[in-house]
Amino acid sequence: MTSPTTYGGRPLTPAPGVPTPELRVARFRPHARRLFWSALLVIAAAGAVGYFYGNLPAPFEDWMLLTAAAAAVLLLAVLPWATWWAHTYTITTRRVIERSGLFGTQRTELPHMRGYTIQVRRGPLQRLWGAGTLILSNGVDAPMRLRNVPSVELVHEVLVDQVEVNQILAHRDAQPATVPTAQM
Repeated sequence: MTSPTTYGGRPLTPAPGVPTPELRVARFRPHARRLFWSALLVIAAAGAVGYFYGNLPAPFEDWMLLTAAAAAVLLLAVLPWATWWAHTYTITTRRVIERSGLFGTQRTELPHMRGYTIQVRRGPLQRLWGAGTLILSNGVDAPMRLRNVPSVELVHEVLVDQVEVNQILAHRDAQPATVPTAQM
């Protein structure tokens, strides 16, 4: 008996009783639209420094301008970008993992095998950008909220597929193994 061929890039189904390796299906960050104002601030700070450098009124000096611009860019552009960069969502063949935190990392996991409901919420701006919020709830633990997920419909379909495949594999592996008897 041979394994079925794969369609659409899906991995082959493992034989019954064989442990399946955990593969990464997707890794993504929240939608980057929240960095719009930070980018606009960097452009405005560069323009203001270019315009006012060497052209300041008497009580102010150029180093004050550079210090103020650097502080504004650091606090209002670099820090939000680093916070956004440190927040990731990972979908594997076994679980969903959310990692966040700049200095102290917080990690939340939800296994597919337990099963969970998936709720999609999209506001008007999220619809405009193709993003949304996914709420994963297994009924026991606190719901996992994946906020501002880009391509939310695609991620929703991937999660539905992973839950279905994991439950099928768990059901199949729970069945007693049948050994074919040789007939004479």
